Amino acid sequence: MCGCAEPLCSLRTSSHWVWSSSHPYCPDQEQVSPCASEHQRFHLQQVLWQCHGVVMLSDDNVIEIRGLFSWHPVCMSLGFCLCMTEGILLFSAEGSPFCFKSRKWKVRLHWFFQAVLLVCGATGFGFMVASKNIKEHPHFTSWHSLLGVATMAATMLQAICGVFLLFPKLISTRSFRRLRLYHATCGLLAYLLATVTVMSAMFTDWFQASVTGTVWYVFLLLPLFPALVVMNQITSAFLPKKKITI
Repeated sequence: MCGCAEPLCSLRTSSHWVWSSSHPYCPDQEQVSPCASEHQRFHLQQVLWQCHGVVMLSDDNVIEIRGLFSWHPVCMSLGFCLCMTEGILLFSAEGSPFCFKSRKWKVRLHWFFQAVLLVCGATGFGFMVASKNIKEHPHFTSWHSLLGVATMAATMLQAICGVFLLFPKLISTRSFRRLRLYHATCGLLAYLLATVTVMSAMFTDWFQASVTGTVWYVFLLLPLFPALVVMNQITSAFLPKKKITI
């Protein structure tokens, strides 16, 4: 036990946070195991892998930060590989460095990570557009760019959906539970779409000219590990569990 004052994702009542009894990325209370130090170490190791990928991407020895376009992958990696992942994993039933925080703080941290994600995404998108305008290159001519636009659109829709969940008085009580399920499932699809978009970037001419050899394969496989963890977390929390009778 990590000595937390309360179990992860514990249910609290609050007049300010009306919807705090349930969150799209958090399992029900009876499915949650207490925080464990080994789970925290596992989560910390995963965070270090994500940071390692972001640092490598911005390292002058791997990709020279030169020109506007070079900042596009840096901003997108910080937003989608780090902030988007951590914004979901802090609700993990397996434990996280934030297990000592109350549910209200987890919700606030979730919104903070997603807000930084939107800022980084918009900034990275702006760098890309500005660079192509300066060089007079056509926009959205590759699969990576089309997937990127779809990912940004899905992320913005998820943020709008999150606003309605944060302020449930904006919608009817009957729609709230259904919207919560949609937010979780569509959030998983948005995250997997972001993972595919990041992996497709490894096949662009710019990236292959900048990164070669073994490091290229490290970058290609790096997004898969957190994607599998996030997929397991959300599906375990929301997919119906069928009892097997013999």
